[in-house]
Amino acid sequence: MRYLIIGLGIYGSNLATDLTAMGHEVIGADINPITIENIKDKISTVYTLDSTEEPAIAALPLKAVDLVIVAIGENFGASVKTVAILRKLGVKAIYARAVDDIHQTILEGFKVDRILIPEQRAARELTRELAIGPQIDAMRIDRDTYILKFKVSPIFVGLSLGDAEIEKRYGMKIIVLSRPVMQRNMIGIQTPIIKVKQDVAADTILEKDDELTVLATQKQFKEMFRSL
Repeated sequence: MRYLIIGLGIYGSNLATDLTAMGHEVIGADINPITIENIKDKISTVYTLDSTEEPAIAALPLKAVDLVIVAIGENFGASVKTVAILRKLGVKAIYARAVDDIHQTILEGFKVDRILIPEQRAARELTRELAIGPQIDAMRIDRDTYILKFKVSPIFVGLSLGDAEIEKRYGMKIIVLSRPVMQRNMIGIQTPIIKVKQDVAADTILEKDDELTVLATQKQFKEMFRSL
C-alpha cells in the first residue's frame, strides 16, 4: 500500500519507517527541515511544507495514496486545520492522531476513518501486561475478551486435558496446543520445532513445555492462576 504521513515527529517518523520496513511505500511531509533531513533516506519521498496552507497540501499526491495519516500531535491547531483542508480537498481515507479528549472530539466531527491515540494505547497495553502477566502473549478481541497463549502450569503436567478441566472449571475455550518436538535438521543436528495440535482431545496428556492458546476473559485467566 501507499501511505502519506503528515507530521514526522517521534510518532510519525517511527510509523513511517516501520511501514517502509514492512514493504509499503511511504510519503512523508513535515514543516521542519531538520526532521525531513533525518528521515529522507529512510522512506520513499519527503516534502517540506506547512500543512495548514491549502496550496501546500493540494500539491501533495493525494490521489496517488491509499491512506493519509495526520500524525501531528504537538500542535493541536495545525492538526485540526490539516484534517479540515484534506476533507475540503476531497480526501476520503484519513487517519488522525489525537492527544486528548477535546482533540478527539473535534476530529470525530470530521468523521475521519480512525482516530489514533498512541499514548492511551501504550498505557492500556502496559496495564494489560501488568494485569495478565508479562510472560503471556495476548491479543485483544473486544473490551473483555482475549486470545491468550501461555505455558502450561506445572500443576497440570502429566494430566489429561479432561482431568485438568481447564475449560469446565474456568470457562476458557482451548483453541490449540503447541508442543516442541525434537527434529534433525539438514546437517543432522537435533533442534526443537513447535508442533501445533488444532484438534485437542480430552485424553491429550499435557507435557512440561506445552503451551495453550485459549479464548478467555481477563477475569477467567486471572481466576485460573490465582487458584493454582
